[in-house]
Amino acid sequence: MKKRLEVIPGFLIALLVAFCARFIESILPIHLIGASVIALFIGMGINQIKKPSKKIQAGLKFTSKKILKFAIILLGASLSIGTILHVGKLSLTVMIFTLLTCFGGGYYIGKMLGLDWKLSNLISAGTGICGGSAIAAIAPVVDADDKDIAYAMSATFLFDMVMIIIFPILGQKLGLSDMAYGLWTGTAVNDTSSVVAAGYAFSEGAGDFATMVKLTRTLSIIPTVLVFSMISAKLKRKENPNAKQEKVKLTNIIPWFILMFVAMAVVNSFGVIPENISLLMKDLSKFLMVAALAAIGMNTDFNEMKKSGLNPMIHGFIISLLVVIVAIVVEYAMGIV
Repeated sequence: MKKRLEVIPGFLIALLVAFCARFIESILPIHLIGASVIALFIGMGINQIKKPSKKIQAGLKFTSKKILKFAIILLGASLSIGTILHVGKLSLTVMIFTLLTCFGGGYYIGKMLGLDWKLSNLISAGTGICGGSAIAAIAPVVDADDKDIAYAMSATFLFDMVMIIIFPILGQKLGLSDMAYGLWTGTAVNDTSSVVAAGYAFSEGAGDFATMVKLTRTLSIIPTVLVFSMISAKLKRKENPNAKQEKVKLTNIIPWFILMFVAMAVVNSFGVIPENISLLMKDLSKFLMVAALAAIGMNTDFNEMKKSGLNPMIHGFIISLLVVIVAIVVEYAMGIV
């Protein structure tokens, strides 16, 4: 009970920032930047002025992790399973090319920059799959150092910060439809929160589509972790033939919130959820996503990010840029754009 009460102060502050971001968005003359981005930047500004106390941090972490996933589950109540399958079919082709770019290109670029294979592949996984979640899932499998995890997280996060601003502008300049932009954002932007921010900054329809594409892309964590577990096991056997190998548990890598998201969509597909309730859940989902991004901003320390060094950042930037280009080129080739 005490732990549950500890998250309240940070959660309430995140909600307050979300309200402010929504208000600022509503008074802007041109819809160029969404509430999600505004909340993120307000949060980062707060962090620079005053770092959150440990008491506040507990609630911020709860909001950025648990509440974001809950918001995604709620979003399922406004979707149909047919739409999700259609999105998955469209995004699969783009995903195959972007994943090959990440891990194929990442391997050679990492070698050129003299990066350890673990760090190089952590950055590639963060870029190709889903940012921090993919890095966190793969790190224990390859026995990555904490330093490598921090480097990888920072490299993918920094590029996401740039993409949140640039993507909506590029989408408008290229004249992309909501679907084309959502597919591009969902496959090329890294972390779920950044996809949400960049997607809804363009339009509500693009944000919905980008989120669905991102969730489909997240499923590739499972085969990727299994492949890296085999690679790691093989390398360990070479180093020490008598070493005891740890088993990879699927229960630790399957994103449960995706299953819940799909379950909600299935329920909604059968007309169980009334339309007015469905719309209400969607509005609540969007607001909670804004609150989650506010919490992420307040937990972002620029000084810590500076310690990451230059080469991992260069690696992350090159791979991310390649993914952005490959994703839009594949869309053009498929006739989506």
